[in-house]
Amino acid sequence: MKDMMKYKNYYGSVHYSDEDKVFYGKVEFIRALVSYEGTDVKSLHKSFEEAVDDYLQTCKEQGKEPEHPFKGSFNIRVGSTLHERISVEATKKGVTLNKYIVDVLEKETAKQKTA
Repeated sequence: MKDMMKYKNYYGSVHYSDEDKVFYGKVEFIRALVSYEGTDVKSLHKSFEEAVDDYLQTCKEQGKEPEHPFKGSFNIRVGSTLHERISVEATKKGVTLNKYIVDVLEKETAKQKTA
């Protein structure tokens, strides 16, 4: 994944500030702000892992469930015309709207993996 790191199923962004001569980022796909920085790639990666570990430990100490990046559901607004078209296509194929959309997304993302 371009400009991303992964640790314990959390993803972190990678950015560089030429002005400050520092790499920095934040844990993506969660609402909590968990940020980190480093002066080189190795220290940035270490800082990212420490930030994730600190976040998980803080949640544990506070008795909170940590946010998980991907819950398996999301809302999408498609407009009434597209909603109609995909609903009709799903019905023609004899599947639910949800199943139809999952199938289309699976097919599209599989194409990108092989490209």
